[in-house]
Amino acid sequence: MANTTFSGPVNSTNGFVGAVTGNVTGNVTGDLTGNVTGDLTGAITGSVQSLSGAGAVNLTSLITEVTTTGADALTLADGSAGQIKIITMIVDGGDGTLTPTTFANGTTITFNDVGDSVMLVYNTTVGWALVANTGTTVA
Repeated sequence: MANTTFSGPVNSTNGFVGAVTGNVTGNVTGDLTGNVTGDLTGAITGSVQSLSGAGAVNLTSLITEVTTTGADALTLADGSAGQIKIITMIVDGGDGTLTPTTFANGTTITFNDVGDSVMLVYNTTVGWALVANTGTTVA
């Protein structure tokens, strides 16, 4: 179907390729690749990684929920430009110390208590930059 204009609701089971202009109302389920220009209202929900014990915080989930099981070493690889990552401690079995490969604000972030959280954004020049911090220790 090439260059068709619709004046009413449109449903697609195989997705859309190309530019979508105008207003989109309703739920979008699936992957959205590209830029969103204009107002975005409603909830943005990303996938959640559950990480128990030491290990790597992934780059594929928006949110990582950490359950510490002792003095846990956590790592975070470099992301892609503009990537946002939210990390929060949900169970406190000891301190979790995150060492990003490249970190603009220091070298480590330590999660001490339940509720400790950070929001980071990746910049190709300086690495992960701290946007918001609730309770963590940055060193």
